Amino acid sequence: MGKGVLTAICATLASSVAVAERSDINLRKGVTDISEQVYGLHMTIFYICVVIGVLVFGAMLYAMIFHRKSKGAKPANFHESVKVEVAWTIVPFLILVGMAVPAAKTLIAMEDTTEADVTILVTGSQWKWHYKYMDHEVDYFSLLATQQEQITNKFDKGENYLLEVDRPLVIPTGQKVRFLITSDDVIHSWWVPDFAIKKDANPGFINEAWTKVNEPGLYRGQCAELCGKDHGFMPVVVIAKEPAEYERWIAEQEQKQLKAKEKEQKMLAMNMEMEELMDVGKQVYQSACAACHMPNGEGLPGVFPALKGSDVALNDMPKHIDVVVNGVPGTAMQAFAKQLSLKELAAVITYERNAWGNDTGETVQAKDVNALITGN
Repeated sequence: MGKGVLTAICATLASSVAVAERSDINLRKGVTDISEQVYGLHMTIFYICVVIGVLVFGAMLYAMIFHRKSKGAKPANFHESVKVEVAWTIVPFLILVGMAVPAAKTLIAMEDTTEADVTILVTGSQWKWHYKYMDHEVDYFSLLATQQEQITNKFDKGENYLLEVDRPLVIPTGQKVRFLITSDDVIHSWWVPDFAIKKDANPGFINEAWTKVNEPGLYRGQCAELCGKDHGFMPVVVIAKEPAEYERWIAEQEQKQLKAKEKEQKMLAMNMEMEELMDVGKQVYQSACAACHMPNGEGLPGVFPALKGSDVALNDMPKHIDVVVNGVPGTAMQAFAKQLSLKELAAVITYERNAWGNDTGETVQAKDVNALITGN
């Protein structure tokens, strides 16, 4: 056999293995020790089921072929057999015990969130994820980054269509990361297949999960619970960095958030012009509000109320600010106090009060929004 042929065969085998590892048919091995343990358990149970299936259906086929009436076979004439009854009780029991032992070991390991090096609070919110690093002054929202033009079929869909975010979750490699998972509104589910994590995010409850990623990389997931209109637009992206690189990143984020808070404090003493408020407000509205209230402000009748010509947008400014800042309990209108800056909140409220012919001529400033939030 020539060297070239041997090389081609090896390349083909390597390619086949790679394809098998990322197959959408079988459970993936993942990138953590737990995910590999889950995969091993899955394959063990699968092979046990295959053996049982082969034996049962093999016996059935054998009986149908070699003991059929056309061959003169006569059915046995007996009422009961103690040996058979004992056998079909003990054998399944032993099989179940053999399956339960490794399953229990894996489940116990999956639920052990003790001695974590990093703790992150994961909160589902229609329809985005909020991440808060409990050991650092860092928190942010992670939103879908896929272009609207791809969703509306104006552009070709990208390789990671509906699985892209503006700010991914960042974790260190080689360290145990504990996730506290909850929700602001409805039931969501935080799912990252490569970590073997799928935990429901229930409002009023906190579920726990953990991971320890061995190698740096980028890993994708999504909400796995039907949580509402934009359920399909709620992806999860996690980047695992080397510990030193992660520490640099977390320090940079703390500095950025500190500067952002200082900037907001300065904004309280400033008044923005109507033109600037409208420009910023339009951008914020298109990214955060238009999906429900529509780009033209007319909403969806019977589902999402119109802002164009509404009493709140035309008359009651304090209530308008309160609705945008704190949301409306029991509805899909979520609170934007933690999602937008004071400047963005002021701008989008001003925009809603002056767009689509509302034309109140009123401006809302950062200090007005801050007064409602702080009560001062």
